[in-house]
Amino acid sequence: MDFFERFGLPPAKAICYSGFRDGQQPGGISPAYEEVKEDLLLLQNNWKYLRLYDCDEHAETVIRVIQHEKLDFKIMLGAYIEAEMNNFGCPWGGGVYTADQLAINRKKNDEKIQRLIDWANQFPNIIFSLAVGNEACVDWTDHYVPVQRVLEFTRKVKKLAIQPVSFCENYVPWLSKLKPLAAEVDFISIHTYPVWEYKHIHEAIEYTRENYEAVLAIYPDKPIVITEAGWATNSNGRGIHPEHVNEENQKMYYEDLMNWAEKNKTLVFFFEAFDESWKGSPDPNEPEKHWGLFHTDRTPKLAAEDLPCLTK
Repeated sequence: MDFFERFGLPPAKAICYSGFRDGQQPGGISPAYEEVKEDLLLLQNNWKYLRLYDCDEHAETVIRVIQHEKLDFKIMLGAYIEAEMNNFGCPWGGGVYTADQLAINRKKNDEKIQRLIDWANQFPNIIFSLAVGNEACVDWTDHYVPVQRVLEFTRKVKKLAIQPVSFCENYVPWLSKLKPLAAEVDFISIHTYPVWEYKHIHEAIEYTRENYEAVLAIYPDKPIVITEAGWATNSNGRGIHPEHVNEENQKMYYEDLMNWAEKNKTLVFFFEAFDESWKGSPDPNEPEKHWGLFHTDRTPKLAAEDLPCLTK
């Protein structure tokens, strides 16, 4: 049974949404109500399902806009859990913290999980699913959380909220490390990025399909959602070959992925709606800044120019 049928939801397109504009960032200035409204009006004719990463000020604004403007969106809401354990294998060296900071993070994570539950119960008509973390168990993460803690979060949320519960992670840990967690979540959420693994655009959709089917082979009775899959449009060479990324390739991958998702009745959140200049290093060609279907000024890239009803 596919995700839509299992949970009684209409099939539709999905996209990851984070609306931080130039000069804004998590923990700093957040998008204002009217800015979020502008974004959602731009997205509403092409996507129904939005994935939000954290129970933060930005997510609260998104929920308010959807509620007050009566927009037809459903949200997958996440709690962005922070490091509770050092990861000395993080390739960019960001996974090491003091014991005091880890203790603070643990307390903050408990608070975030409770807020996830509270918002889920407060907005059941808007929030359709819940995620108890994002890329916190993969071996390269800078915010490592032990699997047992993620299990605790999952059980608590399942007990206190009615929405189906998942955990968003790169596809690799689901193949072995996360088997105990897979038994507890209502559905499995995987991330697949062919371009980060040095695949050419002509290998991309087949590689994504292989990632998905590798997880499916282990959990044939569990719904599997792709909560991140995308294609950058610029790179300074850090982790992604510059010759592999441009707007033409992004458009090709987006169309191939959406066709595959529709044919296979799979919920796929494309990563992501808008470029975000706060991400990654200060280098303007940093690939982390260039995953959006729209530029930071909200003008469409090639993949978005041909989308139906793009007018506000």
